[in-house]
Amino acid sequence: MYRVRLFAVRHSRAFEWLYARLESTMVALDPLFARIGYGRIERPIAAIERATKGLLFDCKMCGQCVLSSTGMSCPMNCPKQLRNGPCGGVRPGGYCEVKPQMHCVWVLAWDGAARMKDGSKVRDVQPPVDRRLEGSSSWLRVSREKAAGLREAREASRTSIAKAFPDARAHEPAAAPLATEPAAAIKPGRDQ
Repeated sequence: MYRVRLFAVRHSRAFEWLYARLESTMVALDPLFARIGYGRIERPIAAIERATKGLLFDCKMCGQCVLSSTGMSCPMNCPKQLRNGPCGGVRPGGYCEVKPQMHCVWVLAWDGAARMKDGSKVRDVQPPVDRRLEGSSSWLRVSREKAAGLREAREASRTSIAKAFPDARAHEPAAAPLATEPAAAIKPGRDQ
């Protein structure tokens, strides 16, 4: 496992690219996931995530994955599980003070982040781990949040004219629609 973890850090740029594609695919699948029910697909997606990330990154399934911010080096592999940088006991050569045969995950994180396109995120302060999310799919949670943000942005752009000109609806209701017209309201042969 440790060798694969080192491989993932050395190839963090490629994994960053792969994750971006996975995320955009999952965001695109949001309508399907919503129709099926996020509660129903949580377990299968989490199992796939556990197997994939467990093999590649020795993932601990904290439910709040920050691999894309930490150069593909999982901070949960730190014996102290530090989320925002190394402790004061990093040994010479970048080795861990608790497990001297292992490189410090934060030394690896900085190395991996330097290889990534968006490597500056390693400087972002991460919130503490919410233990209630352990075992859940962070892939699913992040894609669901991004899809919700996109829906809100689309809705905001659709209603911005109506909000900017609130009196327009009183004078010309069709000029400032607040929502899309339902199919039942559109009848053939009517004002076309």
